[in-house]
Formats: sequence, C-alpha cells, structure tokens
Amino acid sequence: MINIVIPNNNINERRYILSIIFDEFLGLSFNITESINCQDWIITLQNKKTITIKDTFFNKYPNDLSYLNFDNIPNKIEDLDIFSASFFMLTRWEEYVNKNRDNHDRFPAYESLAFKQGFLDKPVVNEYIEKLKDNLLRIDPSLQFKQHKYQIYLTHDVDTPLKYNSLKGRMREIIGDIVKRKNLLLAIKNILSQVKVFLSLKKDPFNTFDYLMDTSDMLGVKSYFFFMGKGSSNLDENYNLKSNFIRNLVKRIESRGHFVGMHSTYNSHNNPTQFKNEKMELTRDIGSNISFGRGHYLRFEVPTTWQVWEDGDMEWDSTLSYADRSGFRCGVCYKFSVFNILTRKKLNLKERPLIVMDDSFATYQHDITPSAMKDAIVSLRKEVEKYNGEFVFLWHNNSFNTIKWKKYQDVYRGVLGLD
Repeated sequence: MINIVIPNNNINERRYILSIIFDEFLGLSFNITESINCQDWIITLQNKKTITIKDTFFNKYPNDLSYLNFDNIPNKIEDLDIFSASFFMLTRWEEYVNKNRDNHDRFPAYESLAFKQGFLDKPVVNEYIEKLKDNLLRIDPSLQFKQHKYQIYLTHDVDTPLKYNSLKGRMREIIGDIVKRKNLLLAIKNILSQVKVFLSLKKDPFNTFDYLMDTSDMLGVKSYFFFMGKGSSNLDENYNLKSNFIRNLVKRIESRGHFVGMHSTYNSHNNPTQFKNEKMELTRDIGSNISFGRGHYLRFEVPTTWQVWEDGDMEWDSTLSYADRSGFRCGVCYKFSVFNILTRKKLNLKERPLIVMDDSFATYQHDITPSAMKDAIVSLRKEVEKYNGEFVFLWHNNSFNTIKWKKYQDVYRGVLGLD
C-alpha cells in the first residue's frame, strides 16, 4: 500500500486530486495522512522508498477556498506542482474566477491559460501522469498500473433531426436563396429537393442517422445520439419527441446497438428544474433510460452545471470542449469524477471530455480548408492514441448536405481513416 503524506490545508482539494490520479488514472491503492509538519507531497511506496514533490500552490492559500481568486491563476502551468496543476485543469476553477464570457455566456478558449500558453492541443494531465509513473517505477519497478485502452466515442448532437420538418424552415431556406444568396437557380433546386423528400423519393438531407451508424459499425464502435427536450430559448429546436419519425428513429438506433442520450437545452445548464423536466420528458416520450449526454451550444458553468447533472442522476457529461477551439479543455483524455469547487465535494458524475467538435472548425475557423481541418483533427486524435485515451468526437447529423458543409462533410470519414 502506498502512503501519501499531505500538508494540513486544502484537505478536500488534495484528497480529490490524489484519488483521481492514483485511483482512477493509475489504479494504485493508497492511504493519505495529514500532517501539520508536512510542507510537500510525500509519497512512500511499499518498499519504503520515498518521492517528495514540492508543493508550489496550496500552501500559499491555507484557508479554505482562499485560492479561488483571479490573481491566483498561474502565469504558466509549469509554475505548479503536478498535483496542483492537474487540479487546476480538471476542476476548471480558472473559469470560475475569470468572468469573461462570449456572446453565449460561455468561457471562451482564448481566455484560458491553455490557449494563451499554447498547450490546448496537448493533454498535459496525461503528460504529468506519465512523468509520475516513470518516477515511481524508478524506485519500484514492480509497480503495476491500470491499463487504459484507446477508444473512439462518436457522438452526435441532434439539434435539427430533419431539414424539412416545418413549413417555416422550408420557406426560410428558399427565401435565403433568393434574398441573401441572390441565387434563383439554387432556390428552384431547393424547391425540387423539398418536393422529392415530401413524395418520399429521397431522404431528408439531415436524415443521416443510418449513415452515421453504418460508419460506426465499420469501425466496430458505437454512436451516441443526444436528443433535446422542450427548451425555453429560440436557439432550441423544440422538435416533437412524440413524432413517428423520432420514436421510430430511437427504436432503430437502440435495435442496432447504438445509444441514446440527452442534449440539454440552451438554458438548462444552470437551471436544475429545467434540466430535470427535460430528462423526464425525454424518458417519457422516447421510452429510453437517459443517463449521459451533452449541453446545447456547449454551455457550461463551473461548478453549477456539474452539480445540476449530478442532482439529475446522470452518469456522465461530455460538454467540456471549447466551442471556438477543439482540444483538451480539461487537459486530459481520460474519463474522470468531477469536483464541486464550492461545496468541496467529489461527485459521482463523470466527465468524458469532448476533444473535437465539427463546428469549432467550420464555424469559428470558417476559412479553414478541408485538408487543414482533417490534419488538425487527426493530430488531436493521435495525441489521444499516444495515451490510450478516449477520442470523443462530435459530428452533428445536420453537418452534411448544406452549402456550408458540402466541402467539409468528407472530413468525418477521413479523420476516422475510412477514406
């Protein structure tokens, strides 16, 4: 049994990060001893050999929660010891003390230390874990660590299940062709396409669900489809979960061995009542047990959203990537138990960090070429492979067959090595 002695301050925070690193990531049994005479992290192995890691953060703020201040964000991640640095990345306390937000009230990538210091595309917590493993093996080669396996999670937020689902939507696109794009020929083609869909001569352009499942089947992995309940914002689609199309779609997804989850609506990320109502609606209307998912527009508030999902009896969330930049928002490509920095409690809820979202490129880097987009995503995928982590990839069902997506839609299969 490994024994770890820690200073007698920030106890909950220290215990949390040690449980994540030693238990969840390394798979090592350990005991923790608190000592008023200890100033560092002291790790004693079963062979009685010891590693001391100098504490460079928590000792500066011995009173509970006193570290939660904007001025305490480090200038460089290297300024922190590996445990404090990992705590910084996993708990996202940086986002609580830095109040700058984008137009959707989200913490943007460009405000993060990871973006400013140029390591958003690196899973730094995984790097710390490997360094710690090397140091531990150096003094005890007999140690056996948890074996992680590289996995692909193909996820699909179902914002708009059908392109031609309503008269309003159909007319909006035709008017856009004429007024905005000033292309009468395109409007005529659009009308003909809509007629063919109406007459069941072709599939709706956004009905790509079988294609996505077929792609997953070819890889031997599963697709995760996240559906939305009734929201309170005009940015929520509010489609009819009781419709024959949705109900038959859900049955088909589950019969093929794929999974259905929750895409919580725009305003539910900090509203527990709204969240619970949506979950109840989804469970009732589509007849599926809902235990995981992701927030609409990747809206997330530290630590409120995690607590909302915990209190909603969810098993895991996969919201944490930045909307404006893909990469390692939490600095890790492993699933981990989350921490409420205000109640100072480790939650049962797990975070499965999102690594890549299609819109992060096509919308926020709209001038990027398909080739550059593919190369950037493959680079992130290779980082995950290096650490046998989870490559969580979001590609919307409606990111095909539109003017915006025509040039990018083949990137999906290309990134997965199928083209």
